[in-house]
Amino acid sequence: MSVQIWTYLLVGITFAVYIGIAIWSRAGSTKEFYVAGGGVSPLANGMATAADWMSAASFISMAGIIAFDGYDGAVYLMGWTGGYVLLALLLAPYLRKFGKFTVPDFIGDRYYSKTARSVAVFCALLVSFTYVAGQMRGVGIVFSRFLEVEINTGVLIGMIIVLFYAVLGGMKGITYTQVAQYCVLIFAFMVPAIFISIQMTGNPIPQLGFGDTVADGSGTYLLDKLDGLSVALGFDAYTDGSKTMLDVFTITLALMVGTAGLPHVIVRFFTVKRVKDARKSAGYALLLIAILYTTAPAVAVFAKTNLIESVHNKEYQELPSWFKNWEHTGLLGWIDKNGDGKVQYAKGHVVQGNKNKPVFEKEKRGQKGERIISNVNPASENELFVDRDIMVLANPEIANLPNWVIALVAAGGLAAALSTAAGLLLVISSSVSHDLIKKMIKPDISEKGELMAARISAVAAVCVAGYFGINPPGFVAAVVALAFGLAAASFFPAIVLGIFYKRMNKEGAISGMIVGIICMLLYMVKYKLGWFDDVVPSSNEWWFGISPEGFGAIAMSINFIISLVVCQFTAKPPKEVQEIVENIRIPGNAGRPTHE
Repeated sequence: MSVQIWTYLLVGITFAVYIGIAIWSRAGSTKEFYVAGGGVSPLANGMATAADWMSAASFISMAGIIAFDGYDGAVYLMGWTGGYVLLALLLAPYLRKFGKFTVPDFIGDRYYSKTARSVAVFCALLVSFTYVAGQMRGVGIVFSRFLEVEINTGVLIGMIIVLFYAVLGGMKGITYTQVAQYCVLIFAFMVPAIFISIQMTGNPIPQLGFGDTVADGSGTYLLDKLDGLSVALGFDAYTDGSKTMLDVFTITLALMVGTAGLPHVIVRFFTVKRVKDARKSAGYALLLIAILYTTAPAVAVFAKTNLIESVHNKEYQELPSWFKNWEHTGLLGWIDKNGDGKVQYAKGHVVQGNKNKPVFEKEKRGQKGERIISNVNPASENELFVDRDIMVLANPEIANLPNWVIALVAAGGLAAALSTAAGLLLVISSSVSHDLIKKMIKPDISEKGELMAARISAVAAVCVAGYFGINPPGFVAAVVALAFGLAAASFFPAIVLGIFYKRMNKEGAISGMIVGIICMLLYMVKYKLGWFDDVVPSSNEWWFGISPEGFGAIAMSINFIISLVVCQFTAKPPKEVQEIVENIRIPGNAGRPTHE
């Protein structure tokens, strides 16, 4: 069977499973809608958390970043993995014992203020919408290639699917759907990795294969081979890094602390019965996440090596079918600058642009493919444009794997994107219905009315998410990294100080969150979207060499400083609030649900 038929078959089966689970586990109360009734087992919650955590950025984009950035791409591995450990050990058990449904609920009660709750709701919506934009773009990429529809059409299809089970099932439906999605995405990521590892090195374990010798009998190590290919084409050696130590540190820190402030991950720890179960599910999730995260560097090496060997200096007419298939999506392109009919892959940007004003797909037009290249940089010898987000998805095709494996990767990419999108949409809907309407606007709303408000909010959120998926501010992992920066700048200090510092008051927390989120937003829109260039001329240089993905660490530090300074000059929190802070750090009675 063809790739398209296999894709329709596998994607159809997985979608039917997701929808069937949503119907079986539909929510009948607000407690089931928000926290799945609080009765999920640690293993199931660990699998759901892993699926929620491993988004399109982890499945589709992370290995693509590592493939092109080499050593520098390791910051994403370190930041996202370390961040989950930080969340599991530092925050999850205490938040679970506090017993609130959402992060804004925690901040509103801990800081005894409707203003604090309002700021937290705004930050939760901003973080979630930024994050979900990356997921919807990932859905569009998968559909555009494997189901041969436009990216925008793919985004709309993904919106309909995720809307169905998120609105119907709430957290209960999402949880059990994510268990199935974890199985799909990890199987889809590992099967081609094992195939290619055997093919290239003879080693069936990808984590060991990419550090092994190639299977041609030359005795050359795969990484040495890739270093040689990279240097020969004018790139730096793959295993060398070019980022400054400060930028590496800030990106890693921003991703770590941003993880610990992500509302859609934190809420997963409210779905289990006991605090002890929250710790167990965090441990399970970490082990399950590690399977993909330890494999991603190997996939990156396999994909980059195969890409170079299959296209560089080859006649266009002789290129394999996968190249021309991906050209039609607008995510891969070639322009013959020297007129020799060969693809020249070298150092340099084939698309003229800069980091302040990126060139989007809709602006790319070229000689080959439907949407490829505009503003060709004549100074660059490079003739090949490759969108980083295609590397994992195209990898099985480049390696000539069976059609069913290629289709399986498509199903896995959709599972990763949809699982995270569903969790984010739930955060958005609960922030509006529970934190805004129930807690602030209409406290006497009935449970049925609140549940209806949550579902209507989810519908509105899907529409907004779809818009950002069609008009994203960058490739998937870049968008997601910005969401982590926003979470780091806003939530992390307020949560940490709320748990571990009794003296922290509402004035300090509110001031810190507002200043932190504003700093991150200003830096992000200037250096990612190119705003304010007319007012503040751009020098194309980041402050102190810190990229927008890493600035969340600086904004977080500013948040901490502002919060601590302001709280010293304002009144102490009420005595009952200080007692709550002491209580959530004491293990006693940890076996009983604290919200009952």
